Parts: sequence; structure tokens; C-alpha cells
Amino acid sequence: MTSDTPAAAATDLPVIRWSEEGIEHAARWRSERGAPAPRSVAIADDTMSADAAYGLACQGVALLWRGDFQNARQMLTALATRADRKPRRAVKAGKAAKGGKDAPSAQAVEAAAKSPVELFNLQRQARSQRARTLGMLLIPLEDGHAIPLRRAPDLTRACTEAWGPADGPSVVSMRELLGVNGAHEWRANGIEVPAIGARIHPHYGVFAPTRAEYVELVAKAPLPRAAAALGTAFDVGTGTGVLAAVLAKRGLARIVATDMDPRALACARENVERLGLGERVAVVQADLFPEGRAELVVCNPPWVPARPSSPLEHGVYDADGRMLKGFLSGLAAHLAPGGEGWLILSDLAEHLGLRTRAELLAAIEAAGLKVLDRIDVRPAHKRAFDATDPLHAARSRETTSLWRLAAVS
Repeated sequence: MTSDTPAAAATDLPVIRWSEEGIEHAARWRSERGAPAPRSVAIADDTMSADAAYGLACQGVALLWRGDFQNARQMLTALATRADRKPRRAVKAGKAAKGGKDAPSAQAVEAAAKSPVELFNLQRQARSQRARTLGMLLIPLEDGHAIPLRRAPDLTRACTEAWGPADGPSVVSMRELLGVNGAHEWRANGIEVPAIGARIHPHYGVFAPTRAEYVELVAKAPLPRAAAALGTAFDVGTGTGVLAAVLAKRGLARIVATDMDPRALACARENVERLGLGERVAVVQADLFPEGRAELVVCNPPWVPARPSSPLEHGVYDADGRMLKGFLSGLAAHLAPGGEGWLILSDLAEHLGLRTRAELLAAIEAAGLKVLDRIDVRPAHKRAFDATDPLHAARSRETTSLWRLAAVS
């Protein structure tokens, strides 16, 4: 079963141009990060050293690979190794701080000297710069998404799932191409979700339910009496459809799942059909709420109020908390009598200094809502326990909560 809705038609893509053996070439430029087509392109192959390649990439010169595909993968690894090297000044600072012993990472040195907000912004800037540098290694694609390189795998299906049918040759960064293939494998294999006793199959560009704690909160929170009796729910911003599936498994007779992203809508519809829930779960395109009212309205908005740097980050970052504010301000008007709104939200933004608890409570009150209860769970993902993460101080204190909200009568 496939239902592919690419973000943009191939004819809408920008063009990358380069000269090769005295001949001018052009192809469509693909970048889900929204990176502009490189203006300077050099031809690279197996004879180029990693140091030379890294030097060119840091100068903004793209490397169009014409060698062996597997060697290109090794080159990307080599570029990443160089990008992740600790600056000498950070090493010296670390040795001084520890009396000449093993130096902490550059991130650890920064963590000791910066506020949480500054650290967050520094980390995003560093990740963005790293992505730009590694994104300079380019792979050509022929019509049909075929890769014209030695030992190249057949990624036609993966590319078609992500972008739709090919319409002429194109060029993509090796890093993004590997991401497309990784997304295809996730889609094919699925992610086991114990709360529904089945697998959810995320599509490329759709936030995957890899953090089980927020799904378990929805699976275990007590249903409001009105919902248990009448069984109508809205899942606002459904993504893969996982929370709509949880609500259906809990016995609600009718669920309306909404999203604005065409990829998410296609993904949710496919998952609903896979699970045999098509008669009970309707997936519709809507900006937040569908029409009408429901006894239960669930929303898991992006948890960090920051501007996404690419379309692929919309599941994590929400500029100025638009979705959170929109959900709160519109919730009371879409709740049936006796109904509840469930807001699933991490407090990571509070520990990073991007939002305060007082601001969240004020937004709830201003929306004509009251808090009935809050159910908390600590995250179990690896990053919460990684002491080398520059944001470890915030991540180690993170709590994910299900806020049970009701309209003020």
C-alpha cells in the first residue's frame, strides 16, 4: 500500500549548474533543508583526499561525486569526523580547568560558561553549520532516481516515496539521500508501539513516535465520562496517526484526526488502514481543529518554541509556539459539554529558558480553560542520560506531561 504526496513537484525545484570537461550542465536541485543550490561546484572522485574535500566544503564549494558510491559514503564519514574535531582552544581550556588531565569536550566547556538559552542557540548554530558543510557532498540522480555511480544501491523506491516520480535528472546531497533511505527502512519495518500492540509506519518527513512516554500517557490517562459514553474525539496534528489509533484502541467510536501537511495526511491514512481502523478514524486536512465539538480533544504540539530551520524540523520546533497557542485558544469552542482537552507537552523549553511555566498557565487561563489534572512521566530516551550533551542539564530534568483541561463554566 502506498500513498505518496511529495512536498513539491519536480518542476518547482531550483536548478544547480556546473561545468564538467568544458561542458555546461544543469539539473534540478533537491534539498529538504531548504538549502540553496550551490553556486560553486567541483567534480570529485575516489582520488580526492578527505582533507582536500573538507577544505573545499568549508569554503562553500560543493563536491559532485563521480567515483564509487561506497567510497562516497566513506568520504561523508571522513568529513563528519573532521567537522566534529574539538577546536584547539577548547582542548587547552579543558586541560587548564582540569589541571592538565583529559580535556572535556568543547561542548562541555561551553556548557560551563553559557546560559541555557545561549547554549541552545549555540548548539543549533553549530548543527546548522555542520549540516551545511556535510551537505556539500553531492550525488547525481538520473531520470527515474537512478544513481549513475559504481556500486550504487537501488534507491528508486525510497526516493519515489519521499519525492514522488522523477521528472528528469537531479542532484541531492549524500547526507539527505541517506536520510531518504533511512526513512524508507523505517516506513517498511515500522516502529513497534506497545500501546496499540502493533507497528506504526512513519513516512519521510513525518515525526516518528520514537519516544514512547507520550504515547503511554494517552493510553493510560482516565477517559472523561462524556467521552467514554459518547466516544467522540479529535486528534489535532495527528502526524503518523499514532494517537488516533491509541484512542480507537481505547474504545472511542469516532475519531477525527487532523493535519495540514500532505505527507502526514497520507501517512496517517495509510496507518489507519493498516490497523483496520478506517471506519472509526477519519483523517482530514485542517488547520488545528475540524468542524464541530468533541468529548475529548488531544494535541501533541511541537515542544520547543523555536523557528524550524527546515520542513523536516516542524515536528520538533514551533515558531513562537503557534500551534500550542492556537490549540489552547480554540479548545473551549470545540469541547462538548463535559469534555476534556489533553495537551501533551514536555517542559524541556522551560529548562532551556524558552518558555516559563507561568506563561503556559497564563495562556491556559486566558483561553477560558482550567486544569483538572496533570500526569507526569520522565523520559527514557538515551539523550536524557548523555552527560556529554551540551544540553544535558536541561534534558536530565525534563518531564513530559499530559495536561487534562476543561472549559471554565
